[in-house]
Amino acid sequence: MSWSTADIPDLTGRRALVTGATSGVGYETALELLRHGADVIVAARNPEKTARAAADLTAASGGRRPEVLDLDLSDLAGVEKAADRVEGPLDLLVNNAGVMAPPYRQTADGFELQMGTNHLGHFALTARLLPRLLEAEHPRVVTVSSFMHKTVRGLSQADFRAEQSYSKWDAYGKSKLANLLFTLELDRRARAAGSNLLSAGSHPGYARTHLQTAGPQLAGRNLEARIIGGFSGLLAQSAAAGAWPSLYAATSPEVRPGSYFGPAFLGYRGVPKVARPSRTAQDPELAQRLWKWSVEATGADAF
Repeated sequence: MSWSTADIPDLTGRRALVTGATSGVGYETALELLRHGADVIVAARNPEKTARAAADLTAASGGRRPEVLDLDLSDLAGVEKAADRVEGPLDLLVNNAGVMAPPYRQTADGFELQMGTNHLGHFALTARLLPRLLEAEHPRVVTVSSFMHKTVRGLSQADFRAEQSYSKWDAYGKSKLANLLFTLELDRRARAAGSNLLSAGSHPGYARTHLQTAGPQLAGRNLEARIIGGFSGLLAQSAAAGAWPSLYAATSPEVRPGSYFGPAFLGYRGVPKVARPSRTAQDPELAQRLWKWSVEATGADAF
């Protein structure tokens, strides 16, 4: 597949919400959507960072200022309040925000931080925004996963809290597996309901973002953070390139429902291409169980 951001169609009149758009892949996703004419809502939890990102995006996009939305995905009551503030049709939701490999932490609702933020927060946000999405003519939801979803072979309801045993990388992989299971189950449910909502997934490969160093910094391991940062600087592709699979999934007219995209070169870097989810991620029975657990955990449902 040959593709670049120059292939993104004119998005004038389309409205998008991108989570975690203050830096990294989310920032680059929001920037290209703005550059191609979309009205963009930047949703993130730190108001100061969100304001700075909005100013930077305005300057970099030639004066197209995004809306800002305070959103803390680790607080389900806050997710509901944020979704209630979104009015009018929403054409595109990019579930991009995430945390990677922190020391054990819990969300405001008592869930393990990675599962609670990366999956449950986005599950609840998507469900709460579904009425706005269904007001659009051709709504699309893109959920960002990771090739790390292939490192785990299963998922249980106990993983929502991980109170008995916690491995930061195992928990991260499980949260990314949940992202893909959700993506594919949302597609199945939308089609079963006769809806024209398109659900697709993406992963950025190995991209230089703050995610790799945030976990060690939270744990006070600054030397580890510097080493990881240096390693990423040598081997990883840019955050802008990491955003290409998300942008392709979000904007290409060629995207089929339930598709998943990642970088072409070994899944680590390069132009986007169709990627293959793990066998576990394609398990519809596990996806249905995850959906049930997620409804119970969040009090939100879609389709």
